[in-house]
Amino acid sequence: MTSTPPTPLPGTPASSSVAEAIAQTLFGSDERFAAVHQPWRQLLADPALHYVPSLTPAERTAESYRRLHLVMSCVDDPMELVRDPEKLAAFHEWLAVPDSALTSVASIHFNLFLGSLDEHDDNGRDLGDFLALRRIGVFMATELGHGADAAALETTAHRHPETGGFTLNTPNPRAAKLMPNTSEIGGPKTAVVAARLVSNGHDHGPALFVVPLTDAKGPLPGIRIHQLPERIGQPLDHSLTSFDHVQLPPDALLQGKHGQLDANGAFTSPLSSSRQRFLHAIARVTPGKLAMSAAASGISRAALTIAVRYAHYRRISAPGGTTVPLAAHTSHHERLITALAYTYAMTALTRQTTKVWVEHDETTQAAAEREVALTKAWVTWTARTVATEMRERCGAHGMLVINGLAHHAGNLDGAITAEGDNLAISAKAASEMLRQTPVPRTTVHVGSLRTAGLRDLQDLLTAAQAISYRQAQDRLRNTSEHGLPQWNAACLPALDAVNTYAVRQAAAAFLDSIEACEDARARSLLEGLARLFLLREVERRAGVLMAYWHLEGEAVRQIPDAIDHTIADLAPHMLTLTDACRVPEAYLASIPIANPDYQHTYTYSAPQDHWHRTQPGTAV
Repeated sequence: MTSTPPTPLPGTPASSSVAEAIAQTLFGSDERFAAVHQPWRQLLADPALHYVPSLTPAERTAESYRRLHLVMSCVDDPMELVRDPEKLAAFHEWLAVPDSALTSVASIHFNLFLGSLDEHDDNGRDLGDFLALRRIGVFMATELGHGADAAALETTAHRHPETGGFTLNTPNPRAAKLMPNTSEIGGPKTAVVAARLVSNGHDHGPALFVVPLTDAKGPLPGIRIHQLPERIGQPLDHSLTSFDHVQLPPDALLQGKHGQLDANGAFTSPLSSSRQRFLHAIARVTPGKLAMSAAASGISRAALTIAVRYAHYRRISAPGGTTVPLAAHTSHHERLITALAYTYAMTALTRQTTKVWVEHDETTQAAAEREVALTKAWVTWTARTVATEMRERCGAHGMLVINGLAHHAGNLDGAITAEGDNLAISAKAASEMLRQTPVPRTTVHVGSLRTAGLRDLQDLLTAAQAISYRQAQDRLRNTSEHGLPQWNAACLPALDAVNTYAVRQAAAAFLDSIEACEDARARSLLEGLARLFLLREVERRAGVLMAYWHLEGEAVRQIPDAIDHTIADLAPHMLTLTDACRVPEAYLASIPIANPDYQHTYTYSAPQDHWHRTQPGTAV
């Protein structure tokens, strides 16, 4: 079917030209969009990636693997995708919408597996089977007993002096690898496995090894795979995997700048710390974090597009015996417009952080990695809030998976945990910034919101960040104990500081993108969204800002009215703002509640367990 655009609320009608101007702030120029985003957007429009009802969890997992082959058929050069963080992020941005399990499988195969081989393999390994998907690549670092402290993992790889090969072994139950997608579903698989390298009696800490896991008949000798219970979100074949003295050839070890073994088994490395070596070896988790941020912002834009359309199609009783669209109620559209403001900010921050990562060098790498980590934490946490809100705003219809909203919050839970748990990576960044980054300075003082510009509101966030930094640093200095007690005393204000830092960076990226917009009408709407985002974040910190004389009481009293007035100005333009997200009409046509006739031409048939169209005019 084709989708009929909804009718906007009274006010300025939806404008395709304004939406296109806004879209360029979200995605860049048309040329850049065509090069980076359009291939994946076209795939989102393909019915082969849309929801298939009536599948069991195992069948749904198998479907995600089959879709991986469809993705590969659209990739001219798989290694270009591996080496281009921007295109890899864009892939996640669009395809996490219909199938987050597909993007998980693809991210592991392209980024973690092939990326690790590309960066650390000096053996000239033949990648043909992996590039043709005759074998799927997986990545195995986390263990049952070691997650955030993966550098302390216990799986061992002992080198044999006679052959130069290795014995890979799981020494105890807590060393079993947790969560890799290693089952027989999807076909034969090979893993990059993190294990402690033991050579000539010396433990050199974790290193990476290439390990074939399964063939067409199942697990290879010495490989034990137990599929884990079903998780939240879309199903995937997460498993508990262990090794019983598996023999590996000499070229199984991935070597690189972080460390080398010579012919006699002597290990050399420019890095003195085994933890530093391990972090260098698993550096592909950083573009993986970028991919998680991109997926989260893409999911938010799609969820908003569906929920905003539904709000214009769904009618509800109003005073006076009339009916109006849900979107006419401030209690409803306030939630949608606030989510729009945050989603635009998420998108701007993800774009800016991707640029930082693409342009980094050795001198800026640590700072770039920290930016990526904090972006991933803030964006995925915020996106889960947006996804949950959009599901709720669609009521019972939003709970049905066919309507494109029900799985998103659970899938974002996975993103929050993957590639570094959000709280753990935020704590690491907070610790680094406390010791390495000077306290930001600002003399901002806002007496009235009537005279406060967008940059003034942004400066208030700088002030809030500085306050939290100083609180954390004071606690570090005033705690007599060292080590964990000292960090425990400072960690909560430190975490507040890095959260505010991420919000401030999102605001800066959003405002910078607005400055590049030349269409006056588009710019006005974007400034309204930015103002709403900043007001919400200042409101959260109003008490501390007033206590430290950055914000007058009169300005605090003005915040609720300023928020309400901004929302009222934006309400007639919700459709324009979601049209700018460029979610394909072909995808939206597969979502019943994103279409105007969902109450009249769709019905739910329990025996077949799927939605189907009835004859026009047939009652539901």
